[in-house]
Amino acid sequence: MELADEITIPAPRDRVFAALNDVAILKACIPGCEELEKESDNELVAKVTLKVGPVKAKFGGRVTLDPSKAPGLFSLSGEGDGGIAGFAKGGADVELIEDGENTILKYVAKAETGGKLAQLGGRLINSTAKKLSKMFFEKFEKIMSGEEKLEEAS
Repeated sequence: MELADEITIPAPRDRVFAALNDVAILKACIPGCEELEKESDNELVAKVTLKVGPVKAKFGGRVTLDPSKAPGLFSLSGEGDGGIAGFAKGGADVELIEDGENTILKYVAKAETGGKLAQLGGRLINSTAKKLSKMFFEKFEKIMSGEEKLEEAS
């Protein structure tokens, strides 16, 4: 499954890049995120509870960031284990383009699932992934624009 989108964030690129690497902001934006901790500069550990159709699962996972081409480009990859519900793994390539005082954020994400989750069918998983992605970026945009404070977001 592949998702791609583009949004405009009302902040300069350096601020957007820093925010995408800020654990508190990420935790507030990731739907169902219960815990998010930085293990090293490029490694995060997370606990997320998600409902995909009839399956509700708690995932423990790890995300690795590759900021070697930052702040213009960076990528991330991760995998999560939902126990009996199955697993999810994937990654995303993110491009941050300066646009005056704004930043255009483009991303292409790929994901794959296994176990009970994979049995739900591609359409349900795809629509859920799109919904979760949209929720993440809407929340991120509200925090970056100052429309929503970080305390309210958690």
